[in-house]
Amino acid sequence: MKKGVFIKNHNARWLGLCAGKFFPYMLGTALPHAPNMQIITTINEMQALAISMRTQGKLLGLVPTMGALHEGHLTLIDVAKQKADVVIVSIFVNPTQFGPNEDFSKYPRTFETDCAACEKRGADIVFAPKKDDIYPAGYSTYVNEERVSKGLCGISRPGHFRGVCTVVNLLFNIVRPDLAVLGQKDAQQAAVIKKMVADLWLPVEIIVAPTVREEDGLAMSSRNRYLTDDQRQEAAKIYRALREGKRLIDEGIRSPDRVLAEITHVLAQSRRIRLIYVTLVDRESFLPAREVVPGKGLIAVAVWLNDVRLIDNIEV
Repeated sequence: MKKGVFIKNHNARWLGLCAGKFFPYMLGTALPHAPNMQIITTINEMQALAISMRTQGKLLGLVPTMGALHEGHLTLIDVAKQKADVVIVSIFVNPTQFGPNEDFSKYPRTFETDCAACEKRGADIVFAPKKDDIYPAGYSTYVNEERVSKGLCGISRPGHFRGVCTVVNLLFNIVRPDLAVLGQKDAQQAAVIKKMVADLWLPVEIIVAPTVREEDGLAMSSRNRYLTDDQRQEAAKIYRALREGKRLIDEGIRSPDRVLAEITHVLAQSRRIRLIYVTLVDRESFLPAREVVPGKGLIAVAVWLNDVRLIDNIEV
């Protein structure tokens, strides 16, 4: 892998304003495709390169991540490669989406391993900005979606989606993607970002890829690294409980209370699992469903497994 190099030339023509500064590029001349994946760490370089590639007619795909990549993230790269000419993976542990007592300081940071995995999977660029560049001294502008983000994690993690919307909006402004690929495991987050994109008329197509699971059904997550072997076995019960709820619906049960009671019962059989929420919502609005409408609902669950917070969901 090599550090991304932004082409500068004394005969270059000037292109527009980016973040208040001009950036040169060779007008009408394609940037040479790097034989290896590029790693870009500055906003100016990423933004200028993105504008140049778009000028050449390239379709840009973004996979936004916080690093600690697993097969679920890498599958998002696969999806992006099918849709875009250039795939950019952002790696940024975003402090504004963590609460004061959450795991920001101990969140796994495995940058070198992540970059190697991205390159092996065929990503073209890793964009890894610094915290002080994304949020410089005096930063005071935030984006807050106020409907889809209201329940579920919006209650149990106040301020979380404000941080998510803010950083994703910043990434969209820097990377200028035509499309972004998100994971279904974070279903509410994906729905919140979709709503933000629609409300703010952002020219980005949001693609949501299916959840990737371990052999026992546990949804892949960077936080699974926190689990001991014993906790790991208990964590598999989360998806088992969701499947029990879906089974009831498939058998004709239409009462959300009945379905959620069964899921709660299954989870309660584990002494280590403490339920944060389990609810059946509309897939788009994330408002609680009064009755089960097959094909339109989603059961979402969040739990504490000892001191590890895990989420999952299943469409019904």
